[in-house]
Amino acid sequence: MACTVKNNITWVGKVDWELRKFHGNEYSTHRGSTYNSYLVREEKTALIDTVWAPFAKDFVANLEKIIDLHSIDYVIANHGEIDHSGALPELMRRIPDKPIYCTANGVKSLKGHYHRDWNFVTVRTGDRLSLGSKELVFIEAPMLHWPDTMMCYLTGDNVLFSNDAFGQHYATSGMFNDTADRDELYAECMKYYANILTPFSPLVTKKINEVLSFKLPVDMICTSHGVIWRDNPAQIVEKYLVWADAYRENQVTILYDTMWGGTRVMAEAIAAGIREVDGRVAVKLFNASTTDKNDLITEVFRAKAVGVGSPTINQGILCSVAALLEEMRGLKFRKKKAFAFGSYGWSGESVKMIAEGLKLGGFDLVGDGIRALWNPDDDAVKACIDYGRKIAESLN
Repeated sequence: MACTVKNNITWVGKVDWELRKFHGNEYSTHRGSTYNSYLVREEKTALIDTVWAPFAKDFVANLEKIIDLHSIDYVIANHGEIDHSGALPELMRRIPDKPIYCTANGVKSLKGHYHRDWNFVTVRTGDRLSLGSKELVFIEAPMLHWPDTMMCYLTGDNVLFSNDAFGQHYATSGMFNDTADRDELYAECMKYYANILTPFSPLVTKKINEVLSFKLPVDMICTSHGVIWRDNPAQIVEKYLVWADAYRENQVTILYDTMWGGTRVMAEAIAAGIREVDGRVAVKLFNASTTDKNDLITEVFRAKAVGVGSPTINQGILCSVAALLEEMRGLKFRKKKAFAFGSYGWSGESVKMIAEGLKLGGFDLVGDGIRALWNPDDDAVKACIDYGRKIAESLN
């Protein structure tokens, strides 16, 4: 399937309706995804990115239906990750001498993945590639989200090929933001940012401001995953600037796992105490062992305070909570408060361990946390409600 994007720009990617896990099993894709590749045909022809390796043969076969492969003058590799570059070996087998334009780190990445010494041409920010009356302008974007990442901008058509920035894992029959379900689209955009780009937020702000300083008119943003932004593309740029600025909503997210229900009772009591003090705050509770972890991370991203609870088991914490703490540590959330809680029967180390994990993750702790012996009795439940009140008061 090919789709006209604008003038001589054609989408030649792949919509993956069946995808449910990405990055191995690290990212859930409830609504599938797309691998966006673009063919720009001016006096010279450039192919921008390819698709994931499982679709390589179909990609090349479909591409060949709309263009003689040998008439492709340039291949642009904005990013070496294999969901973007996976069809390169199949394509370059057919046109082995065509130049591949990428960053210096892109060369390292592509050689590392495919062990081929293709005709690489390295570019830096501000370098230009003439397609005739129009040019591609290259913009390095290291660590958004890999060291090799870059974007490119097509003059004349005012189109930014943004790579992973501004994208989302979202399969839809409408290729443009104004033809997609807005609520679904923004939910997937936030999830994508929360789980992938959060640790690089300072770089996101810096890069957006740098690109804005170029004063390049942008009529359209062509992402590597999900929809193309053609209706007011500035809207997603503005969202990124908000999300990158230590984003918080008026929400408390409480995450826990439980063996026999004691820690769940504590979570519910703490939530009740928070709501007693501030009825306007949204308090959301999630069992970490039964809820998708990427959806949990998105709720952490939205929160101004996060509670994490686990009973003590073998002088430790339940594995679902341990994994979640490690995920949160790597994402480097900023300016969020947090608290720990948990039930225990013998030694009771879980609360201290959770608190230490939250501190390592950059969270500001509200007190030392709260423990309850065995299944919480009425006094323990009251103590948790009181603790919830203190948490709410600390947020005002």
